[in-house]
Amino acid sequence: MKEDFIVVIPARYASERLPGKPLLEIAGKPMIQHVYEKALASGAKKVVVATDDQRILSCVESFGGNACLTADDHISGTDRIHEAACRLRCESTDILVNVQGDEPLIPPTLIRQVASALKTHSTADMATICEQLTEIEQVFDPNCVKVVRNNQGFALYFSRAPIPWDRAAFPVQVDNATIQLTNHQRHIGIYAYRYGFLEDFVTWQPSLLEQMESLEQLRALAYGKNIYVDQVDKPVPKGVDTQQDLERVCQNFARLVVG
Repeated sequence: MKEDFIVVIPARYASERLPGKPLLEIAGKPMIQHVYEKALASGAKKVVVATDDQRILSCVESFGGNACLTADDHISGTDRIHEAACRLRCESTDILVNVQGDEPLIPPTLIRQVASALKTHSTADMATICEQLTEIEQVFDPNCVKVVRNNQGFALYFSRAPIPWDRAAFPVQVDNATIQLTNHQRHIGIYAYRYGFLEDFVTWQPSLLEQMESLEQLRALAYGKNIYVDQVDKPVPKGVDTQQDLERVCQNFARLVVG
């Protein structure tokens, strides 16, 4: 059964670490096709790839997917999604889910979960998800974004820094065996928002904190908006940022085929 949300997959060709990343082959298919198929499996009523490159557009169309060519000067994936949503003639209440084009292992249930979280929480302007951290190295890794929430599950802050800071444990030598990471959550970069909110968001100037942390979701908090952060029950596979990530994902698909 089709759900009442739309998945938009922003996909850029340029990448400092992996140029042409959406077109890199994984188990005989381009990465973007794997992401597209996961989005379709979520039950979304429509899936579209928003790209700045004709090669990606042609690739998506070659496997029967929907794609639109967007401007090549967007500063963020959110701006690219907004342009695609305009082309789709979305209404203000339509729910859009932003699924990154480098997430070939994303579970379809996760896409449904974030859309449902936004629909369920009427006071939320955005919805996203998190998972409990289990390794102390991740807490101190700036590439692993952390989030702290209030008692109702709404975001208080996102950071690349180790938040919350465990005053009793962190100043001493870190040890996985002694530090309990019960209050540390990794933010997973999938978002749901209504088109009406997106129309406002793209008009706001980036906030100082957003620029410092290089985290776009901080713009919404700076403007007083509510972000509901749902928690997942199972570990979420990482996306592809580096060549090492690509090799890991290829190995994962190879194990699935063998199994």
